[in-house]
Amino acid sequence: MSSITNLAPVVCVVGFHHARGPEIETWLGVEDGRDPAVENDWNFLSFMALSDGAHTTTEDFSYFTLRQQETPQLPATSLFGISCTRQLDARELLNRPKDVTRSTVQKSLVVIAGSPHSFGHLREKLSVVTRAWFDQKDFTDVEILKVGKWLAASAVGEADIEQEFQASLAASLQDADEDKDQYLGISLREFIHEFKHQTLVLFKCCLLQPKMLFFGSRCERLCMMQFALISLIPGLIRKLEDCADPEMDTYERSVTKPTSLKTSERSSLLAYMGLPLQIFGKGSLFGPYTPLQQLDILADYGTKSYIVGSTNSLLLQQKDRYSDILINLDESTIAVTSSSLRAALTLSAADRRWIDFLTQTIYQTWDDDFPSRPRSHGYLGSEEFIRLQFEEYLLALLAATKYHKYLFATPYHLRELSAFPDIEGDPSVDFNESWIDAWKKSGNFRLWDKLTDDHLFDIVEPRHPTAGGLSIDDINRRLTQQIQDLHLDDRLATSREALNKHLATGQKKVSSAFNSLWADIETLREAQRARQQDARAARQPPSTPSVNPLSPLNASLASPSTPGSDAGLLPSPSRFARFQSPESTPSTPGARFDTTGLRARAPDISHAQAAVGAAGLKAGAYISSWGTWAREQRKGWGRSRENLSGRAEEGERPERILGGEAESEGAGQAEKEKETATRQRPKVASPRKTKRGSRESVGGDGIGRLDV
Repeated sequence: MSSITNLAPVVCVVGFHHARGPEIETWLGVEDGRDPAVENDWNFLSFMALSDGAHTTTEDFSYFTLRQQETPQLPATSLFGISCTRQLDARELLNRPKDVTRSTVQKSLVVIAGSPHSFGHLREKLSVVTRAWFDQKDFTDVEILKVGKWLAASAVGEADIEQEFQASLAASLQDADEDKDQYLGISLREFIHEFKHQTLVLFKCCLLQPKMLFFGSRCERLCMMQFALISLIPGLIRKLEDCADPEMDTYERSVTKPTSLKTSERSSLLAYMGLPLQIFGKGSLFGPYTPLQQLDILADYGTKSYIVGSTNSLLLQQKDRYSDILINLDESTIAVTSSSLRAALTLSAADRRWIDFLTQTIYQTWDDDFPSRPRSHGYLGSEEFIRLQFEEYLLALLAATKYHKYLFATPYHLRELSAFPDIEGDPSVDFNESWIDAWKKSGNFRLWDKLTDDHLFDIVEPRHPTAGGLSIDDINRRLTQQIQDLHLDDRLATSREALNKHLATGQKKVSSAFNSLWADIETLREAQRARQQDARAARQPPSTPSVNPLSPLNASLASPSTPGSDAGLLPSPSRFARFQSPESTPSTPGARFDTTGLRARAPDISHAQAAVGAAGLKAGAYISSWGTWAREQRKGWGRSRENLSGRAEEGERPERILGGEAESEGAGQAEKEKETATRQRPKVASPRKTKRGSRESVGGDGIGRLDV
C-alpha cells in the first residue's frame, strides 16, 4: 500500500442516509478497488465530515485528523482532512433516487492531505467545486469533481483554467510549500480582540498539556480557533505527525539535538532553542472537530492530554469529566475546572503588562471593516507583528527557564554571571513560578530539556520582555482596560434608552392615575352634596295636614284658643294619642275627625325630631279647642263630680277628669293608666242610671258627660 502523504490529496464524497446515517459514497483520486477508509480503519470519517449542526447553515467546513497505518516503508503518521458541507432541497433534484426520503439532501466533499498548512488554499477551491456540484442538482454526475473549470483567481486573475481537480490540489500544496510563512487559522488580531489577556492564558495553558475542550455551534470557527492557537508556537504547524493518535511518538524517536547555530538564520536559531515545543506527542491528541463517537478515545487511560473541539452541547454537561479547561466560543468564556491548573495560569505582573500592551495595540489599530489588518496598514498591530511578539516572549521564557535551572544546579561561588550584571535574582519569577513548576512536569518540557543546551541564556537574554514589579503605570493600564472591558458607554446608552422609555410610560401611568383619582374625588363630592341636600330636606317641618271642613271638631281645631281658657283643666297628651291611629273613630255622633294629618309617620331616625314637633303642634291646637267646649259645659260638671265620688267609694276606678281632679293611688298607677289608654281601643259606654236617677254616658275621650 502506497503512502497518501507523498501523493496528491485524495477526495471522497460523504452523504447522509436517512436510515444508515453518514456514510462514504465514493472515492476519487485512488486506485480502483481501493478503499482508504477500510485500509486505515477510518470508521468515524463520515461523522467527522458531517458535523453536528451542519444542517443549520448553508455552507460549513470541518477540520479533523486521521491516523494512517504503518507500512513497511513508512511509520504511522497523521493525515488531515477538510470537508465542505452543503444541502439542497430534495424537490429540486433532477434525478431523485428512491432512497431519498428526506426533504433535504445533505452531502460533504472531503479532501485528505498530509499537512494542514495548505488548507488555506484548499478551502477556497473546495468551496468553489462543491457549490458548482450542487448547482448541477444531479449528484450522480461526478465528472466536475474529476475535470472541471476552476477559477484560479490567485494565479491568473479572472481567467478560467480547465484542469483536473487532483492537479489543482497538488498545485496548491506546492504553492504553500514555497510560501513558508503561511499560517492556518483565524486571524490573530481577531483572536486577541475577542479574548484579550486570556489569549496569553490559553497560550501558556497549551504548553502545560492539559485536557483542553473547545465548544462552539459553528464548526469552522471552532476549528480555526484551535489552529490559530497552536500556530503561536513557531514551526508546530508543520510538525503534527503524531497528533492524530495518542499512541504515536514518531517525532520523539526521530528528532536529534542540534549541534550548530547560525544566528543569521531564523530557522537555525529556533531549532537550536528547541522549537517547536512538541505538545502532541505520546499520550496526546489533536482533534479540531471531534464527534461524539470518539469520546472513548478521550476517556481512555492512555490519553493524558488533548486539544479537541465539539459542536455538541452534551459535552458541556460532562465538562468535569472531559476537560481541565473549557473554552466556550459562543459565550466567549473560559472555565478552568482544575484547581491546580487555575493557580498555574495566573498571570504575573510582567505577563499582564506584556499582554495589555499587545491588546492595546490591537485596539488602537482595529478596523471593523477589515479586522485582519491594521487600520493604518502598517507593521504595528499586524499578523507578523503579533507572531514575532509571541516568538520573543517564548524565547525569553525558554532562556529564563534554563537560567533558573542553572541557578539551582550551580553553587553560588561557581556561577559565571558576569554576562548579566543587570539581572537580579531569578528572572523566571516574572513568568509565574507556579507555571514554571507545572511546565517541568509536562512531556514537551522533558523532550525540550533533552534536546537543548543548558546555556541557552547565553544566546537569548533571560529576561521577561516587560520585566519588573507592579508599578503605577501597570495599575492605571489595568484599570483603563477593565473599564473598557465593562463597555460602560454601550451599557449606559442602552440603560439610558430603557430609562427614558420607562419614564415616558410611568408619566402616562401617573397622569392616568391622577385623572382617575380626580374624577373619583369629584364623584365623591357630588355624592356628599346630594346627601347633604337630602338631610336638609328631611330636617325641614312637614306641610300642614289637610282638614275636613265639614267636621265640627275640625272647625273648632282651626279656631284659635281664647283668652281665659283653663290650661290646667285640659286633658293630658296621652288621651289624644288615639287620634294618631287610623282605626280610631269619634265617640260623639256628628263629631267626625279627619285624622289623615294626625297619622304617625313611618319610623325614620332622621325624621324623628320633625315628627315629634309636628305632633306637639297638633296636640296644642286640639287641647285649645277642647278648652273652649269645656267652659260651656261647666255647669253640669258639679253633679258629675259627685257621681264619680260615689263610684269611687263602691270600688270603681275613677276616671281622670281634665287635668287630674280625680285622685289616684300613686304615680305608678297613673303611668299604667296612660299606657292602658294608649294600647286599648276606646269603647262607648252604654248609658246607665245613677243613684239619683240621672243617666250618665262616657265619651270616647274618657270624660264623663251628663244628660239632664
